[in-house]
Amino acid sequence: MAEFSRNFRAGIDQRAGDQLPCIWHKADSVGLVTPRIQGFAARFAFFKYRIGFQVLQGLYKVEMHTVHGSRRGVLYVYDGKMMGGNSAFAFVGTYQESASGEVSVDMSTIRHNFDPSYQPLLKADKISLTLTGRQHGEQYHFEGGTPQLPGVVFRSVMTPISEEAAPPVVSAGKDGIKNGLYSIHIRMLDGVDGGNTGVMVLLDGRIRGGDAFFGYIGAYSSANGRWKGELVNHEHTPNQGERPVFGGYEVGIGFSGTYTDEGAVAEATALAGKRSIRFSAVLKKLAEA
Repeated sequence: MAEFSRNFRAGIDQRAGDQLPCIWHKADSVGLVTPRIQGFAARFAFFKYRIGFQVLQGLYKVEMHTVHGSRRGVLYVYDGKMMGGNSAFAFVGTYQESASGEVSVDMSTIRHNFDPSYQPLLKADKISLTLTGRQHGEQYHFEGGTPQLPGVVFRSVMTPISEEAAPPVVSAGKDGIKNGLYSIHIRMLDGVDGGNTGVMVLLDGRIRGGDAFFGYIGAYSSANGRWKGELVNHEHTPNQGERPVFGGYEVGIGFSGTYTDEGAVAEATALAGKRSIRFSAVLKKLAEA
């Protein structure tokens, strides 16, 4: 029996790994850990919590559906906040997880690209959504609505995007670029036809963002009005020729530029397959992170 106990504890330690501190804090916040639960009993309590309810955090692809159609985008989830968007709209929200596993979300939209070919899913540029949902396997499923369009049911599915390829984060420099949700508008250089728009969360040296087809994961450093970094552009949904330059590739990108309190500019070089592609990017701050 003693040997079984030792082996079981070792298995828990191995599977929990570096995630123990954040999971312990989460379990404590919902009352699963008390001062009377110590040692192995405490580990078992929050390990059981971890198996039952995945901690909602990280970068996700989000697929949205109503009777009016469907859209896609990305969401970066951290510390009770949700930020993301796609090529035309940004999403800014908060969430709460209950002890039973239910997730409640309040979300609003901001239009950052006024190209009329991008039409809003819910017929208005600015909406507020109230959603509830739960984990289903690795995904989260939500349902709710908006007071701007009574009676129309909004459904969404969030699927995690791997962040394993993210470059390491370095410490921020003096007066670095502000944390926040930014729109990013890209224009190809050197006579290459094309461009793109999306959103990007800058948070303490991390880059997370994307659009309806791609996810961005990266890192940056910044100080005294200048910034530089690297990121990986990953196709989370096959683009079927709508984004021909980066479509079908996991693209490594290096960039450098300048920033202010309102936004940033950069020039970048991307390696897509055997092609080296230069582009410029303009970022505009939309919300505080």
